[in-house]
Amino acid sequence: MSDVTVVIGPGGIGQAIARRISSGRHILLADYRQEAADAAAKVLENAGFETTALRADVSDRASIQAVIRKAQSLGPIKALVQAAGVSPSQAPIEAILKVDLYGTSMLLEEFGKVMAQGGSGVVISSQSGYRMPALTAEQDALLATAPADALLALDFVKNVESTMHAYQMSKRCNSLRVRGEAVNWAKRGARINSISPGIIVTPLANDELHGERAEFYQAMLKKMPAGRAGTPDEVAALAALIMGPEGGFITGSDFLIDGGATANFYYGPDATKPA
Repeated sequence: MSDVTVVIGPGGIGQAIARRISSGRHILLADYRQEAADAAAKVLENAGFETTALRADVSDRASIQAVIRKAQSLGPIKALVQAAGVSPSQAPIEAILKVDLYGTSMLLEEFGKVMAQGGSGVVISSQSGYRMPALTAEQDALLATAPADALLALDFVKNVESTMHAYQMSKRCNSLRVRGEAVNWAKRGARINSISPGIIVTPLANDELHGERAEFYQAMLKKMPAGRAGTPDEVAALAALIMGPEGGFITGSDFLIDGGATANFYYGPDATKPA
């Protein structure tokens, strides 16, 4: 049996990370759409990897448990890449919170029970978690450690005002959740971190760049210090570092990789200063 990499949401970033970290491993690819999982599996098979494709709903615990059972039948789970999610232009408030906030939190609970010794995971979050109004220390602690099944009932989560606010809340939760889960994952000798990308050229990003908030995102591109969008391979290079042996001292952390967009947001010429 081979070690296993599990990729939930095998889009551009998920596939790029899988390629960087999975030599000699079996890659299990799970997506809400079976055809998307199959397409990703074919790309990776053509690149020399052994793959399995499944349909999975990241917002459904039973579905994630089924993914875990299949992965364990293939070998020890040594890596998890959680790259599934929906954007503000793709879904209503309820769906964003259920998939991006609850789904990721629940998934980390479940995988934290089964990761192999020395395994590591990464959650693909977003720079958006850095842009929402400040939460209290108590609210941050709840996002980090409350049982996943209790998150959607929290008053400050229920009262989000827009799809963008729901997305920001979800991504804030993602970056905090890895802190809370790092303690639990350590009991199995495993590590968990998150990456918060800015504008990375993927199908999801293209939806945003040409959707109802296109003007906002195009302006962000022009103002960011890097002067361009990022690529999935750049995110994968960071993921490979923090998930591999050179990142063995890194757990419970979030890594912002956004071309300086957040720096410009807070400290650039037109900055919105922190409260």
